[in-house]
Order: sequence, then C-alpha cells, then structure tokens
Amino acid sequence: MKSFVLYLAASVVLGLGLAILWARRGRGHHTRANTGHRAVIAAVTLASTWIPGSLAAATPVPAEWTVGTPIVTYWAGPGYPGGAALNDAAAVQLAAGGWNVVWCHESELDVVQRHGLRGMMTHSLLTPATLDDPKQRGALDDLIARVRRHPGLYAYHLIDEPSADKFPALGRLVAYLRLRDPAHLAYINLLPTYASNEQLGTAGDTVTAYTAHLRQYVAMVRPRLLSYDHYQFTNTGDTPHYFLNLALMRTQALAAGVPFLNIVQASCWVPGSAASPAAPRVPNGDEMRYLVYTTLAYGAQGISYYVYCYPAHEGGIARADGTPTPLYHALTSLNREFVAIAKELQPLTSLGVSHTGMLPPGTEPLPPAAVFTFDPPVPALAYHPGNRVQGVLLSRFGRPGTTTGAGTHVLVVNLDYRAERSVVLNGPAPLERFDAASGQWAAVGGARAELHLAKGGGMLMRVRP
Repeated sequence: MKSFVLYLAASVVLGLGLAILWARRGRGHHTRANTGHRAVIAAVTLASTWIPGSLAAATPVPAEWTVGTPIVTYWAGPGYPGGAALNDAAAVQLAAGGWNVVWCHESELDVVQRHGLRGMMTHSLLTPATLDDPKQRGALDDLIARVRRHPGLYAYHLIDEPSADKFPALGRLVAYLRLRDPAHLAYINLLPTYASNEQLGTAGDTVTAYTAHLRQYVAMVRPRLLSYDHYQFTNTGDTPHYFLNLALMRTQALAAGVPFLNIVQASCWVPGSAASPAAPRVPNGDEMRYLVYTTLAYGAQGISYYVYCYPAHEGGIARADGTPTPLYHALTSLNREFVAIAKELQPLTSLGVSHTGMLPPGTEPLPPAAVFTFDPPVPALAYHPGNRVQGVLLSRFGRPGTTTGAGTHVLVVNLDYRAERSVVLNGPAPLERFDAASGQWAAVGGARAELHLAKGGGMLMRVRP
C-alpha cells in the first residue's frame, strides 16, 4: 500500500475540504461479504477529524471524544439494522453480560440510558450523500441537535468496510459530524487482511496492500479509533493471518496515536456447513478467552463479537428467542476481565509483542536481550498454516511517551486454547500480579513468579511501583 497525498482546504464545512490521491489494488476475494446478512465481517472503526482553529477559537465546543471505559460491544444483535429491537429485556441481558456499547436507533436512546449503556446509533442520514442535498443536510443537522446531548449516545455508525475510493467522501462526513458534535464518534469499520485488492482499493501483496489501505484511511478520514474484524476459525483449522492483522492494526494505531478495536468470531455464518472443511466454526468458551487475551496483548481498547444474534447464523451469544447461548455465559466473566485489564493498560503505551513457541505470520520472537524472560525458555515449535498456534506470548507496556525499553507492565498469554500452561516469569525487579476479578494488585514476593495460565488465558504483571 502506497502512501498518498491528503490536502484539507476550504469546502462545504466552514472551510473544510479534501483533495486526495490514492492507490487501487486487485487481489483475491473476501468470501464473507457476499451473504445477504453481512456474512462475515465486522470491523468497526470509530472516526473523527480536526476542527479549524479559527472556528474552535470562536465557538465553544464539547470535550473531544475519548474511549472512556474500554469498549465491549457486538455486531448484529439488539438495535442493529435487521436485528431485534433494543428493548429493556435485551438491555438488561447485555448489561448483565458485561457489554457496555450497544447498537440502537434514535428512538432507543432512552433504553440505552436507563441501563447505563452507551449507544452506537444508526440512521439513514449518516451517509456522505446527505451532505450533497441541502434538504437532507438540514435534516442531519436537526438529528445531531436532537441527540448530541443525550446521555445514551456514544457513537454515530456510518458504514461497514469501505474501499479506499470511499475515504474522501467519508472524511468529509466525519469532519462535518465532528465539527457539530466532537464529543461523539463517527463509527466506521474496516476490512481484514484477507479482503481482495478490489475491496481494499489498493495494490500489492497482503502486507503492502493492507498497510496502504490503513494509511490512506487514517490520512483521509482522520479517525479517533481504528477498528476491523478478522475471523480465523474453520472446521479444519485456523487460518494463518490472525496475528498479522493484529500486528498491522497495532502498528498503525500507534503511529496515528489512536486506540483500536478488534471484532472477533463468535458464530458460523454458513448454517448447516459442519461438513464443509473451509466453512467457519462456532468457537467455544476457551477459544473466546484466547481471542480476548490476544486482543488485549496487542494493546486494543475495544473488543466486539460477530454475532450476538442474527438470522442465518449459528452460535452467537443469544438465540432468536433471547435465551443466552454457552458463549454468553463464558463471556460474562471474560468481558469484565477485558475491561479491567484494558483499564490498567489504557494510560500506558504498547512497547512490543513477542511470541515464543510457534511463530505464525506477523509475529516476532522474544529478543535475546529481553529483560522479562521465561525460565526455562519456551521451546520453539514449527508452525504450519492451519495449525492452532501454541506457545506463550509476552507483550510489554510502558509509561506514555516511552518507545523503547523493558516497560513496567507485561501481559503473558497462553496461546494454546486446548491446554492449560504454567510458566515462570523472570523480571528486572520485584513483581506484582493483577487480579482481573477484584481489580487489585498483589506482590508475588520477588522478581520471579510462577504463572498458571488457563486455556487461551493470560496474566497481567508489573514491576512493583
């Protein structure tokens, strides 16, 4: 993916305009996107842009959006277009399960507020074409005026998985929304690495094309949060680029200075396909733990699940009648662990992610001079596409502004979702262990700690302050 030129100049939004060059690309086929019910993707990206200095100086505006409580949400469920309504019963279930951002229509914002949730609002006016029609643009202004001070509003949902050729128009809409309501997000989700050249709108191999797609998106749309989806579980194995996608998204989020959100697999979108080797499988609770902790390890501040409940899908988090599936019960605790650990990491900077054992595409080994190490070292294992990844991941976090060094916090993750694992972690100084259930830190009695890791699970550690 090649870099492009972004030029913001006077235009329809009090002097905001976009002039852009971008590259197009042509590779395979993004198989999920062809079903009538959004057969796979969900890569949400919450986005915003700058406000001209002269306007900001003249007009008081609400505070800019920040993540706040780390995001736990879903794709395709209550409040989502084509799904069930977000009523009080659904909101109670979502809140009890640890979800904190929910889909909604304008009429459902009161339900969102009643249950202490945050609403991602959908509306037909939230499209770039609205800005080209004075009547529609006026209706959008009225909509923003009605909802921007509603306590239930968190984000405006704009579009799912746009190609790069849509970025200029989306940048214009995001700028328009942010000018009028900087306290809320313009929510866009992005494609995964296995999208085709045509879908991405860029050219090159997987890494080149996807990197260019992300860079163009950041420069043209100026997002406040990056988000994407990647679904790797099939009936015969795991596709190989899950960690590559995490790594590329982490790199771009750090470069842009914004958080990111990962949408992970929680369903099968090809009903009755259990006999098809390449078809998606419904993950179990241990695989969901693996998705939650690996997402945390790469520094994400949000996680979403595809799907909660939606027609023509198997698995998910709730059934059509609203009764919870086994995944709901597994995620009730995992969602809270995600929020607790992500809160601890929120003020820190992700410094590095190292893998031991298998090294699938996009991963880096533990460096020889690492300050945090395992004793004994985790043995190297050969990786072959389709394998479930085995080994132990160690990610480092440090104080804001830090770009190198050992860091102060490490998240250690067991990459095997079928077997528990124990490792001994050596640190540079006395260590403390974080209890995600209680939110408390406790000393381990020295610079050496034995960690017992659940299947796909992890442990957050830090150097004692």
